[in-house]
Amino acid sequence: MLLGRTASGLYWMYRYIERAENTARIVDVGLRMALTRADDAPAEWSSVLVSSGADEGYRQKYEQFSVESAIDFLLRDRDNGSSVLSCIEHARANARMVRTALTRETWESINCAWLELRRGLAQPLVQSELPALLDRIKRETALIVGSFYSTMLRNEIFDFAQIGAFIERADNTARILDVKYHLLLPSVSHVGTILDNYQWEAILRSVAAHRSYRWVYDVQYKPIHIADYLILNGRMPRSLRFACGRVVTSLQHLADDYGLTHACHETAARIQRTLADSTVERIFKSGLHEFLTDFIHRNNSLGIEIANAYNFD
Repeated sequence: MLLGRTASGLYWMYRYIERAENTARIVDVGLRMALTRADDAPAEWSSVLVSSGADEGYRQKYEQFSVESAIDFLLRDRDNGSSVLSCIEHARANARMVRTALTRETWESINCAWLELRRGLAQPLVQSELPALLDRIKRETALIVGSFYSTMLRNEIFDFAQIGAFIERADNTARILDVKYHLLLPSVSHVGTILDNYQWEAILRSVAAHRSYRWVYDVQYKPIHIADYLILNGRMPRSLRFACGRVVTSLQHLADDYGLTHACHETAARIQRTLADSTVERIFKSGLHEFLTDFIHRNNSLGIEIANAYNFD
């Protein structure tokens, strides 16, 4: 059995890698939306802060809102523990702690990403340079994921990292869908217009799902279809159901390896059953916001139970 410290390092290493990519995607969408809604760009960037969970920390540091300070806070501010720079530094620190549990390729990809992004985020950012930088962040995190998947043995080391990645991913998808659903509800005059469609497309872009959505539905963007895709579609790699399924699978592997189950196994199974038994029509009828809020709470509780079960430091 892995030491709790090693298991924790793997879990948080991958949570931070996932969070860095998620933040870059959210900022990318904010940039796109601000360009199409120039008259309301500050409100869009404010919603980006809320989506990333950084709104409270930002308001504690800044008395007044500005687009420049919001971008800086999300990407390179070390006072924000979830900024891209903070995440990549935390990921490297955890990877260094569990260095002997990683393949050489995985460690080198993390270290190279840290060196590259530390240089790229060393100075305050200019908006014209943002698209190239965001592409670089997404590329570097993709290289880490690729090296990990192609070289790591599928054992408990792999499972703890996967659990961290998909707990983080589920939280991110639920928060984005909840925040964007409310903030992007258009006025009656905008329903069905190009602006309306672009706003809903922004939700899908933030989780890299805008193209695959059209493969499944081949129709114009509709709230109920987007919710169904991002919550219940078991083949969509950033959906809640897919992420929860991966967590359940990895926890089962740990149970098989160690011959023990814990409260977290049943909690994960209950969340999975809830998603499997739900329909998007019932979710909307009972309240999308309420469903997502409950999911976020249960997902956070699951993370705590996993840490307790496997003695994370």
